[in-house]
Amino acid sequence: MREVVLYTRDGCSLCATAKTVILGLRRSVDFSFREVDIGSSGELYDEHRHDIPVIEIDGRRAFRHRVDSDRLRDLLA
Repeated sequence: MREVVLYTRDGCSLCATAKTVILGLRRSVDFSFREVDIGSSGELYDEHRHDIPVIEIDGRRAFRHRVDSDRLRDLLA
């Protein structure tokens, strides 16, 4: 099963939109979903702070900032 990971941070409106798009696809595409809060410090914060939301599929970065639902569907197919 494919895994989609959403790197997010509290108060991020783009992250909330990305999550809605991702979860909306679960009706038609089977995949696991995990949400990771990068916090406000540490390695994850340093790696993603300027790019959130970051969306990975099976450990590979697929999107940053915005998610295109059609493209995401294609990547998961």
